[in-house]
Amino acid sequence: MKLPARLAAPVEAVRRALTDPAELRVWLAEHAEVELPHRYEFWGRHTPEGDAPHQRLLHVDDDTLRFAWLLDGVETTTEFALRAESPDSTVLTLTQSHFDFAEAMSGSSIRGVLQTYWSLSIANLAAHLEGQPLLPKVDFTSADLRGEILIDAPAAKVFESLTDSEQATAWFGYPIGIEPWVGGRYAMGGLESGFAAKIVDLEPGRKLSVDWGPTGVSTWELAESQGRTKLTFVQSGFDEQNPPYGAWAGSVSGLAELRRYHEMKDWQPIWLPSEVPGLEPQAASATT
Repeated sequence: MKLPARLAAPVEAVRRALTDPAELRVWLAEHAEVELPHRYEFWGRHTPEGDAPHQRLLHVDDDTLRFAWLLDGVETTTEFALRAESPDSTVLTLTQSHFDFAEAMSGSSIRGVLQTYWSLSIANLAAHLEGQPLLPKVDFTSADLRGEILIDAPAAKVFESLTDSEQATAWFGYPIGIEPWVGGRYAMGGLESGFAAKIVDLEPGRKLSVDWGPTGVSTWELAESQGRTKLTFVQSGFDEQNPPYGAWAGSVSGLAELRRYHEMKDWQPIWLPSEVPGLEPQAASATT
């Protein structure tokens, strides 16, 4: 699995954010300890199997950081590679081994969350580097999947971009087919893709709820104040003994681009084209 992203910061700033423990505690994990070239560890409630640090540093230089990460009894490998694109722009490529799309869909291993976990983490790294508020992180110790973001745009505009297929496809970075009425289809991959979730609640300008079946119901609620929109995102109705952390992380990471879509005049997604195992080639953003 590879996730390439363009970050609006010099390569030195990106390298510092990846290796300074104080910065890691802002955008990545509850706890982090780094002593290069010997130690690189992060853990806590926002990290899969974060009861203790499970990382082992393998290699670090000016352009690459690679570590082993024990997850569900298997030692995986994670790598960050940096390339200066311009004085104020850096391409970061995250490579993660042992990601299986079938495990992501079945929830049979915590490794199934890796693609969306890293999508959300990199989206928060981008926000951190841009001086923007961070998105809600996943709390892997809780079944309360709820968070909110503030978007500098009217609620009507935000709601339109949540329910219009063309706009949703643009900011999410993956085809989404939407029939914007109660009982209508909400289809990742487009309306011809086969499986489709069902819209179970829709209040124009204020609320959208989509039933995904076993992973529960996603609800976007909007409230406008002085031309800005508070968007509250909630996942409910799932098996609380097996919360859909991967789906939640994917949906929340997508909200980063939703915010940028509305707030940036010449918006371009941070994600660069990539391939995700099990999916067609796409812009490497979140998947639900």
